[in-house]
Amino acid sequence: MTDATSTTTPSTAGLPALRFRGGGFEIAPRPRAALASMAALLLLWEAASRFGLVSDIFLPSPVQVCAAIYELWADGTLWVHISASLVRILGGWALGTAAGLVIGLAMGIFSIARSAGMPIVSALFPIPKIALLPLLILWFGIGEPSKIATIALGVFFPTVITGFSAVDAVPRNLIRMAQSFDLPWRAIVLKVILPGALPGILAGFRITASIALILVVAAEMIATQYGIGAFLLQAGNLMRVDQLLAGVAMLSLLGLLIGLILSRLERWLLRWR
Repeated sequence: MTDATSTTTPSTAGLPALRFRGGGFEIAPRPRAALASMAALLLLWEAASRFGLVSDIFLPSPVQVCAAIYELWADGTLWVHISASLVRILGGWALGTAAGLVIGLAMGIFSIARSAGMPIVSALFPIPKIALLPLLILWFGIGEPSKIATIALGVFFPTVITGFSAVDAVPRNLIRMAQSFDLPWRAIVLKVILPGALPGILAGFRITASIALILVVAAEMIATQYGIGAFLLQAGNLMRVDQLLAGVAMLSLLGLLIGLILSRLERWLLRWR
């Protein structure tokens, strides 16, 4: 006889192993698929040019564009324009992001800041920032400050919206739980709200980085000697389509580089997930 208080566990011998179904929709990197898609696009483009489906006058082949990039890089022209644009992008993006995060987080945490700031943000955000460039030139001059201010303004408002939206997305149950444990306000903000809002803020960085790249090209097309925008305008005026596409390719590579840096930053800051 067995003890009445003892419990028996069902035997799992002979049963098939259960498949784990809690992956949580994790996105796995597929670098080969990315390379294959880009290679297929370039091959189709090259084939269309080789077989005469498109004219080289209007759309040079990838080989011709690569030759133009090499020529511009060899004589140093490309680096001069890229470095000038990078300085403006980094300066404008840093200023706009810093100010936007302060205002956006304040609007997400404090009710009075939300009430006071929301009408201003809603009224000024839809205005195309490049339309303000002539006014900024009157205020700051035709040099670097007006271009950096244009980029900063274009980055500021999306960052503000991203900031308070990310704070709103933090689960309120976590905040209530922290309050029930009598955590001070500062600790709740630093240990609950900011970490919870960080994924949304980093996602907003990708959008604002693209906006900064777009605005620097537009701003450099007005009374600027160096920069990718000035180079594109000059190549277009001279009908150098190969150099024009070389500049566009550099913009694309610059966007890929920014995306790679932001991905590394996300993995480092969100490693707790």
